[in-house]
Formats: sequence, structure tokens, C-alpha cells
Amino acid sequence: MTVHAALTARGLTLATAESLTGGLVGHLITSIPGASGYYRGGIVAYATEVKSSVLGVDALLLGRYGPVSPQVATAMATAARELFAADIGLSTTGVAGPIEQDGQPVGTLFIGISGPFGTQCVALRGDAAEGRNSIRAWAAGEALNTLGDALSTPDTTIRS
Repeated sequence: MTVHAALTARGLTLATAESLTGGLVGHLITSIPGASGYYRGGIVAYATEVKSSVLGVDALLLGRYGPVSPQVATAMATAARELFAADIGLSTTGVAGPIEQDGQPVGTLFIGISGPFGTQCVALRGDAAEGRNSIRAWAAGEALNTLGDALSTPDTTIRS
């Protein structure tokens, strides 16, 4: 089941907070007719200070774990969910390259999901040799695949 079909069938709404993907997740979501029925909106919080000032991610959390971490990914997802009054928040943070960031190698991706079930984070590693734009496109697709997997698992993490 696609993200579109699952959200529509369950009557759930979605919001996004993106860093690594720079709005590509929102772009993919809104490219599907009918997305306005479930997509509340999204924020591109590319700069670390925007994660704190706009999304409200705790500055101490950012300082302790860095902007590319599972802790920040889940905080971003929760912030998107709350800011847009959505049922589910989806976030991406990671490293597109060409160099590592805060000790995280190129291709690192953390996907945060927040909903009435709590929060979860999936960590993935893409191919650093693919280049910046390919990593970003891959990350956006993986974020939606991860959400789709969670939505298609009956009676587990995401319920309406």
C-alpha cells in the first residue's frame, strides 16, 4: 500500500520536517493528486539554528548529539507533527556530502517518524560515491518507503 493510499484510507494527516532532503519529501508527496487531503505542510530546517528556532528542537539536544543524529530526527518529526497539528510527523536529517559532518559520513540518513504511537527512527547509509543530489533523492524515497512500511504493518506502530 502506498503512503497516499494508507493515509487516505486511515484518515490520517502528515507533516514533514526536512534537512538533508531540502523539501524533496514534500515535493514527492504533493506530486500525487489528492495529497491535500492528508498533507498538512512541511518545513525545510536546513540550518542547525532553524531546527532550534523554528522547529523548537532543544539546543542542548542539538549540542549533545549534533544535527545529524537519531535523537534530532525524532525531535524534528515530533515538532512537525505538533506544529502542523498532524497525526504523523516525518523527518529527514543526514549528510549529502561532499564531506562528512560532525563525524557522520556522507550518505548517513536518519528518518524520524512521530505519531500517536510514539516515535521511531530508522538509520540508513547510502552510497557516498553517488554524489550529493543522488543521495538527497535516495533519502527522500527512503523516507517515504519507511513511512509506507510503517503504515502497511497492521496492528503495530501506526494506527488511526
